[in-house]
Amino acid sequence: MTATAQARPLPPRGRGPIPFAVDCEVMIRRNLTTLLRTPQMLLGAVVQPLMFVLLFSYVFGDALGGDRYREFLIGGIMAQTVVFNAGFTALGLNADLNSGMAERFRALPMSRLGLIVGRTISDLTINLIGLTVMSLAGLVVGWRISDGAWFALGSYATALVFGYALSWAAVIIGLVTTTAEAAQSLLTTIVFPLCFVSSAFIPSRLLPGPLEVIASWNPVSAVARSFRQGFGNPISVNPLVGEPVTWASQHAQAYTLICSAMIVAVMVPVTARLLRRAAAR
Repeated sequence: MTATAQARPLPPRGRGPIPFAVDCEVMIRRNLTTLLRTPQMLLGAVVQPLMFVLLFSYVFGDALGGDRYREFLIGGIMAQTVVFNAGFTALGLNADLNSGMAERFRALPMSRLGLIVGRTISDLTINLIGLTVMSLAGLVVGWRISDGAWFALGSYATALVFGYALSWAAVIIGLVTTTAEAAQSLLTTIVFPLCFVSSAFIPSRLLPGPLEVIASWNPVSAVARSFRQGFGNPISVNPLVGEPVTWASQHAQAYTLICSAMIVAVMVPVTARLLRRAAAR
């Protein structure tokens, strides 16, 4: 091969679903490889849910209802775990942007959106690990699945869909914040009210006034209720204190999937616009 042939530029890369899928696959492999080489990244996904299980089960459990509360709690902590794990998407993307890694990817003939899609799909692994650890911890504290494996698997799948949708919301945080500290601060401001103004830890009926209404329609409450229904666990700590009867509470899985679709439908175009704006600078 002559020097002229060696210096000839590569032909322009084609556009379409296959090149886009290849870009996403490359980013997924890259992110998973990074995760395997830095296992300390998983400490937050593993240790934090365990701390909540032990804290609420053994410190507050007897005061709030004993074994019944422990069964009620696991579905809520699983919902909280899925919400908190969206932070890995925001922090990972923010780290790529600040380290210059994203600029290197942008210099390549690849889809900018593929960088984001690869990040959101690969971060599903963190949710899978978190839910697995939570299930094992629940078995230790006395939680059991009563309604069969198929119903439970449906609840897990619903939660993973919701977690994937939240990853797209976390992408926006990763793109608009300038530092990891700013991303972490903004995440905390959003996810804590989202989790605690819900029926994840206590029945929403026990919340005062407007908070009860918000909790009744909070998708985190729907995810927690979906888990409890799929596992055959108590829907409320006290049989005499039922949950407010709403469409969301009566169709928890459907409501979760609708909210997930709405989040993705809004966040994907916003993400694409932010990427185009960043490329134009």
